[in-house]
Amino acid sequence: MKQKPKENQWIQKAEELVARMTTEEKISLLSGEDTWHTKAIPRLGLDSIMVSDGPHGLRKQLDTGDNLGIGESVPATCFPAAVTMACSFDPELLSRMGQAMGEECLQEQVSVILGPGINHKRDPRCGRNFEYYSEDPVVSGTLGSALVKGIQSTGVGASVKHFAANNQEKRRMTVDARVDERTLHEIYLKAFRQVVDEAAPMTVMCSYNRLNGEYNSENKTLLTEILREQWGYEGMVVSDWGAVHDRALGVQSGMDLEMPGNRGYNDNKVAKALREGRVSEKELDNVVLRVTAMILQCIEKRRDGFHYDADAHHALAAECARKGAVLLKNEGILPGNADQRIAIIGALAERPRYQGAGSSKIHPQKLDTPLDMCRREWNEVDYAAGYSLSFSGKSDPETLRKEAVEKAKGKDLVVLFAGLPESYESEGFDRSDINMPEDQIRLIREVAAINPNTAVILMGGAPMELPWIDDIPAVLLMYLGGEACGQAVADLLLGRANPCGKLAETWPERLEDVPSFPYFPGDEKTVEYREGIFSGYRYYDKVDSPVRFSFGHGLSYTTFEYQSIETDKEHIGKDETVTITVTVENTGAMEGEETVFLYSSHNSEKVFLPKKELRGFQKLNLAPGEQGSVTFELSVTELGFYNTEIHEWYTEPGRYGLLAGPSGANLPLCREITAETAERPVPDLRNASPVYYEMKKRTEIPRDQFERLTGKDLPEPVTRISRPYCDEHTLENARHNLIGKLLLLYVDRLAAKVSKNEEGQEGMMAAAMKEMPLFALVSSGEDMFPEYMMKTILDLLNGHYLRGIRRCLRGEK
Repeated sequence: MKQKPKENQWIQKAEELVARMTTEEKISLLSGEDTWHTKAIPRLGLDSIMVSDGPHGLRKQLDTGDNLGIGESVPATCFPAAVTMACSFDPELLSRMGQAMGEECLQEQVSVILGPGINHKRDPRCGRNFEYYSEDPVVSGTLGSALVKGIQSTGVGASVKHFAANNQEKRRMTVDARVDERTLHEIYLKAFRQVVDEAAPMTVMCSYNRLNGEYNSENKTLLTEILREQWGYEGMVVSDWGAVHDRALGVQSGMDLEMPGNRGYNDNKVAKALREGRVSEKELDNVVLRVTAMILQCIEKRRDGFHYDADAHHALAAECARKGAVLLKNEGILPGNADQRIAIIGALAERPRYQGAGSSKIHPQKLDTPLDMCRREWNEVDYAAGYSLSFSGKSDPETLRKEAVEKAKGKDLVVLFAGLPESYESEGFDRSDINMPEDQIRLIREVAAINPNTAVILMGGAPMELPWIDDIPAVLLMYLGGEACGQAVADLLLGRANPCGKLAETWPERLEDVPSFPYFPGDEKTVEYREGIFSGYRYYDKVDSPVRFSFGHGLSYTTFEYQSIETDKEHIGKDETVTITVTVENTGAMEGEETVFLYSSHNSEKVFLPKKELRGFQKLNLAPGEQGSVTFELSVTELGFYNTEIHEWYTEPGRYGLLAGPSGANLPLCREITAETAERPVPDLRNASPVYYEMKKRTEIPRDQFERLTGKDLPEPVTRISRPYCDEHTLENARHNLIGKLLLLYVDRLAAKVSKNEEGQEGMMAAAMKEMPLFALVSSGEDMFPEYMMKTILDLLNGHYLRGIRRCLRGEK
């Protein structure tokens, strides 16, 4: 269903300016001046504006900069990462965090901040999952909308990313994600649509990858037909940095601003396409209008001389960390008290993982380490590192472990910090497993054996296998808690704050239980989303698979009892809504916050469906003995699915269950309503793709059944790429070629040099260079990798050695 376009005052202002531009000036606005700035047109009074990284805080670089997180940046508040903030299930908190981020942008004269990331968590191995919220699009859409509203309340623009189906780092710049139409709309686009509808982000960032055969930077179906025509989006589309393939085709498809700047490399291609009639003046004007409108809006909303309150932002970061923490397990040893004799074990207490690596890496104003904060709060504290976070080999693991075990003996409480070091997860590469470091696992087991009063504090950006969980009475998950994580840990351990976070993703028992396990990360060219809509809890419910911790799991220092669920009607028709009221009581002895989840369920005779789907969530703060209620409003459309027969959302007539409770595994309240909607044709694939109706645990989806689900022929799997190589290939594609092997060795050495051997950065830098297509190296390199060098490498890879050497010596294009 197409939405009626909204009126955009900035487009109207831009029309007057664009009418005065020369063709050359129009084309100049299609790309940036450098890594972070747009181009100016002084003749028309159009200034340059600055954009900058930062889904969970501002990363404004000190010089021209890079887009990989290597260069230094100005001090800014490092808020908890999205993986932590999602566990708060608190849109109001996300809005305040967004406002604080916007204020820091105002002070630094940054007009657009690149975030939030709202991609779906398809697989826990994705190296960038810490930047994303959830495995459920309602959570990602609701929290993403709140952050965007908070940022844009200051006049600073947000950039919602990465649009779309960007769910892995491996081959992220070239991989072709094959997704069926229904899954695309229900799982991978739904959060983006919610943010567009509710928050009107200033920009949307298109991702590197292909989607069903087309690069997203030139995907007209995605950028124009869906985003603009169906959803009514009027803002600007910006490319991810280096994501542009065919710039002229991008102009035709609705890709507005290419970043970073490339000194006219792609602008010249658009000019040529315009001369040859492959791009029309109207198509060019449409794109330039949106870029100009965005720049005008940013210029008008600048606030010279603005200064933010750094102490207040740090306090907000601590609140965010407290509310995003999840108490996974507690057999009565928490909270503790300041009179206990405690041992703090684990190098992560002294050097905490508090943020991710890559383009989101922030230079914090200050850092509260857990060790410092615990020493400040407890009367008697012993510390031992227990393990090393360095690969230098200077520390003996056995000596560290023995020292830690000795410190743990006889203590009233042991607080052991463990999790994923920075080298385990980052933008640029995926994890190969979901294991913790083996030395940490051994340490946990040995400490637990000597002292049963051991609480583990987990840090990291994604789920981990926990083979030691039965040996430990208490586990507090901080994920990546930002610069104030240490203060938050101390407050939670002492009971000054009550943990209220809940998991926004399922933690499986084993990696092999994950529905995407057999298909991730795909072959050399494609990745097939064969699991379809059965991602995350939708899969575990469908196949009755046990999990380590369910979606929505989270304990508290108090208890809650779900009293009742009521609806204002029993029948709901077209264009109607139903109001659901859920009442909860705090039956414990401590004030606490409770997140109430609402799901719906429906049985269909023809369409395969999950057993239940999240429809909303609300938070309550209750004193001991206090009752409170939350209300949900659901439209009849929200109960439905994406119908590929009619290409829009549809709710079948019939009975629907409404289920409420504290987690996806615990829904004690239920009511039923009847949807009185019209009968429409629906897809019946029982014969064509029966596996989706009868899905079993760890059953691999047959390729032919997935192909019939997509309705399209799938490309044959490619396990090795060989000659002839072209500019769409990467150095990694050429790893079987002698020249390719030599180039890869050079890249490893260069990555180590550029990253200065900083933990976590070397692997990211190497992966980025190895897996970037050659055309992107040219277009995003700002003359560091000229076109003749790309052609030289291709000549050498393809065996044209003399021509390649000649070209290199002469600098021929």
